[in-house]
Amino acid sequence: MILSTVISQLAEGMITSIEIFLLTLLFSIPLGLLVAAGRMSSFSPLRWFTKIYISIMRGTPLMLQLIVVFFGPYYIFGMTLSPEYRMIAVIIAFSINYAAYFAEIFRGGIESIPKGQYEAAQVLGYTRIETFFIIVLPQVIKIVLPSITNEVITLVKDTSLSFVLAIPEMFTVAKQIAAADASIMALLVAGMFYYVFNVLVAFIMEYFERRLGYYD
Repeated sequence: MILSTVISQLAEGMITSIEIFLLTLLFSIPLGLLVAAGRMSSFSPLRWFTKIYISIMRGTPLMLQLIVVFFGPYYIFGMTLSPEYRMIAVIIAFSINYAAYFAEIFRGGIESIPKGQYEAAQVLGYTRIETFFIIVLPQVIKIVLPSITNEVITLVKDTSLSFVLAIPEMFTVAKQIAAADASIMALLVAGMFYYVFNVLVAFIMEYFERRLGYYD
C-alpha cells in the first residue's frame, strides 16, 4: 500500500487521537488545580479524600480505570450504555487520571512559593483569591511547566490506550491496516505522527516557558 493511502486511512484516527488529547487537557488541568487545593486544605476530610483519590489514580493502570468508568454504571446502577458513552468514558477516565498527576505537580509548585510573598500581598491589601491568581499562579506555572510538559507528552502516547473501549483512535486503525496488509508501514506512519505531535507539543511548551522567563 502506498504512503498516501495509508495516511488517508489513518486521518480519521488521527483526528480522534487529537480530540482525546485536547479534551483531556481541557478538563484535567482545571480539575488538577481544584484537587491540589483540596490536597492542601486545612479541612481534614477533604484533604484525606483528595489524597486517597490521587493515590488510587496514580497507583492503578489507566487501562483499568477506562474499563471501570465505562462498565461501572452498568454493573453498579444497571444503566444501559449507549455507543456514544464510549468516547465520554474515555474523556472522563483520562481526565480524572491526569488530574491526579497535575494536582501533585501544582501542589509542589504552590508550596515552593515563599510564605513572605503571601504576607507581602496581605500588607498591600490583596485578598487571598487575588494573591493566588495575580501573584502566586503565574510563578507556579513557570515552575511546573517542565513537569507539565512531560505529562502532556505522555498523554499524546497514552491516547492509544482508548483501544480498550473500541475507540478507533489512530494506533488502533494503524494496527488494523497492518494486519490486513501484512505490512508495518501503517505502524511506522503512526509512530511518526506521535513523534511529530510530541515535537510540536514540546516546541509550544518551550515557547510558553520562554515567555514566562521574566520570573527568572
